[in-house]
Amino acid sequence: MRYIPLKTSNKTLKKLAQKITLCTSVLLVSSSVFASIGAKLENANTDINNLKSLQNGAKIYFNTCSGCHAIEFMRYQRIADDLQIDAKLVKENFIFTSQKLGQTVKSAMPKAFGVQAFGASPPDLSLTARSRGIDWIYSYLKGFYPDASRPFGVNNHILGGASMPDVLVNHRLELSPAKFDSEVRDITNFLDYVSEPIQLKRPGMGVSVLIFLALLLIFSYLLKKEYWRDVKYGQWRAKN
Repeated sequence: MRYIPLKTSNKTLKKLAQKITLCTSVLLVSSSVFASIGAKLENANTDINNLKSLQNGAKIYFNTCSGCHAIEFMRYQRIADDLQIDAKLVKENFIFTSQKLGQTVKSAMPKAFGVQAFGASPPDLSLTARSRGIDWIYSYLKGFYPDASRPFGVNNHILGGASMPDVLVNHRLELSPAKFDSEVRDITNFLDYVSEPIQLKRPGMGVSVLIFLALLLIFSYLLKKEYWRDVKYGQWRAKN
């Protein structure tokens, strides 16, 4: 049998290379995800309807996290409205740059400085609760431990080799374990709200929709009876 070589165009080879690259990327991401899943995560046990928890979480976030991390999918005004915080307090205690109340929440740290200080620009946390989960955030913030080999002297049980310092170290040292857990839970709760602000209003909207549908059902039934009162067994009954 004579061997007939296949003619393969550069376009076909390029597509094949792209598919191989995509498969490799998926495998790498999957490995990373499974590694995170393998870590023991604690139950965050947050309550998105706990307004005091959300307010305290916002206060801690803006005083310890906002210097490096942005939440650019949120606006200061939206936070003030949803969490029932006076706009004046938000201006005085949450905004540390020249930004206005109606602008999005950006980090005070320039990206170039973040790369220089940490090796990479600190990520935006707008959707972290949705991508990682609240248990991951809660466990990560509690998971720091001393490690002299790291640049900031700490490492993390959940994300090994993290370049972030333990920004809650003062809370950890000054507060009781129960109080510290509560503070971390409040930050986690706030980031959960940030990832999907409509959570606060969705239950009420759901009740309103169900009431509307119930009323619509009643009127639809009465309308059906009115339309079909002269029809019996598919036959039109002439009016007397």
